[in-house]
Amino acid sequence: MKKAVSLMIMFVLLSNPAASWAQTEPEEIKLEDNKFKDYFFEALKQKAIENYDKAIVSLERCLKLEPDNATIYHELGKNYLALKDYKNAYSSFEKASTLDPTNKWFLIGMYDVDYATKNYEDGVKIINRLIPLDEKFKEDLTSLYMNTGEFDKALILINELNETVGKSERRENYKMQILSQEKYQDAEISNLLEQIKKYPKEEENYISLIYYYSKKDDLEKVLATAHQLETEIPDSEWAQVSLFKSYLVRNESEKAIKAMNIVLASSKIDSKIKHRIFNEFLIYLNSNPQFTADLDKAIGYFDEDKNVNVSQEVGKYYHNKKQWDKAIKYYQLALKQNSPADVETALLLLDVYLQSGEYQKTALFASDMVDLYPTQPQFYYYAGLAYNQMKEFKKAKEMLETGMDYVVENPTLEINYYIQLGESYNGLGDTSKKEFYFSKANELLKKQK
Repeated sequence: MKKAVSLMIMFVLLSNPAASWAQTEPEEIKLEDNKFKDYFFEALKQKAIENYDKAIVSLERCLKLEPDNATIYHELGKNYLALKDYKNAYSSFEKASTLDPTNKWFLIGMYDVDYATKNYEDGVKIINRLIPLDEKFKEDLTSLYMNTGEFDKALILINELNETVGKSERRENYKMQILSQEKYQDAEISNLLEQIKKYPKEEENYISLIYYYSKKDDLEKVLATAHQLETEIPDSEWAQVSLFKSYLVRNESEKAIKAMNIVLASSKIDSKIKHRIFNEFLIYLNSNPQFTADLDKAIGYFDEDKNVNVSQEVGKYYHNKKQWDKAIKYYQLALKQNSPADVETALLLLDVYLQSGEYQKTALFASDMVDLYPTQPQFYYYAGLAYNQMKEFKKAKEMLETGMDYVVENPTLEINYYIQLGESYNGLGDTSKKEFYFSKANELLKKQK
């Protein structure tokens, strides 16, 4: 976190008060002065060759001659610290600082001890005394706050330093660590709002604010922030989010599509925002179907999306609107994007085939899915139903009887199976079995009421 700080000794040491000089013979003064110098230089020599114990002895002799010499206490502290005698080191630095409170090096010595002993709480106190003497120690204070768990104070200080001296990798890592906790994110949102007021052309602040609003699922504030960004920085990728919406409102289709494609292609923009824009364009197509080709292109941007099958979602959209041909198109596209075909999309496609009266396609596709998923009873059911509709009752019966073995704890599907089997046997002229299966269906229906 910091480098050890060494003191450049300026050998200008103050001796005894002037009053004592008047009572001492000049020869005695010179003798005492020579002894002090000898002891002091001997201490420096011993420290240089790492004989810290001997250096301490010489320094203690110096103190007998000059008991209030702050420099000697500082030197003692450094030797004790080298010996890892932290208690004596701290008291020596503290004594030096008491004698000369404005000397930052004495406080740095105390901080060295606190850091070596991991006494971060006391370290915070010492650094706060150091900062008025040298503001660069605010950097150390951010690390101390992280060690003491005072994240709120650390965040305030990090934001202050980011603004006054610029960002640093270490502080940004600290900030990420703090903001991973949701309770600190509101404070960061307030900070970002203030930064945007001060520096409206700084895109990064808008993007960070959008990120935190997105985490809170506050899409209205996301869009409001994107609109503000668009006003200040029109060529920003994030600005296209707001521009897209504006273009749709003004029915400027070509511009809206261009903005949408920029957003969907961007690696910076959150997927939730992309899906919202895509859905808005899908709704827009209801009254502007001539742009359907642009929808198909837009779907391609979601090919790598592992969370949402966009083609399937578009299929569902048209399915609910009973636009069968479009639903079929997008369900088929969804199936191509997944290998093997997923069960959900296949069942949705089969339902649309039936709804649109495409019995031949229903039977063929359901039979293919039976081969792919031989234990899925829904596929046998769709095949049997379709064959019944085409009056191919024998095929229907065989498919339904096979699939019935796989129906487990699904009363609704079981009822439908019995009804279709009844239809199959009715078509084959077997009245007895027809009545048997219809009665089984009625029994289950009564139980469900």
